[in-house]
Amino acid sequence: MSTGEQNRELIASLIRDVPDFPKPGIIFKDITPLLASAAGYRAAIVELAASAPAAIDVVVGMEARGFIFAGPVALELGAGFVPVRKPGKLPGDVYAQSFSLEYGHETLTVHTDAIAPGARVLVIDDVLATGGTVGATAALIKQLGAELVQVSVLMELGFLGGRAHLTSLGIDATSAVLRI
Repeated sequence: MSTGEQNRELIASLIRDVPDFPKPGIIFKDITPLLASAAGYRAAIVELAASAPAAIDVVVGMEARGFIFAGPVALELGAGFVPVRKPGKLPGDVYAQSFSLEYGHETLTVHTDAIAPGARVLVIDDVLATGGTVGATAALIKQLGAELVQVSVLMELGFLGGRAHLTSLGIDATSAVLRI
């Protein structure tokens, strides 16, 4: 068994299903056991970094769980890290993008000078569900004049159609450590 296969098995074993959270009928994928395991967390960072294309300038992570993975991946790749936050969390001028979630609406923001035009950007998040969060983040990256070269997630919930939504937005380079 390859190291990548061993890492994926370890990661999968440390993600807990929580039925009926945050509402009835939803099975929440809880990553806290993964984060509590040094070996599991390291395996997740290694696998996310391994999926990255060459010459990434900036890794973008979205509030809040995206930060947990994007920062360490940026260090692993020798790239900068840029946080995409909820409204009111960033000082100074921001771009904002609203979108729909599985259970509501949200807005994300980024500093207007966070990424240089033309920079090669990797977006990292914990879960790809419907694609709303990543789609909004991609719109922010476009406003900054940067190039979104790939989206990498720890888990893809394929039954929610997120990858197809991203493809409809012109985002074709998407990878997932685990596809559920």
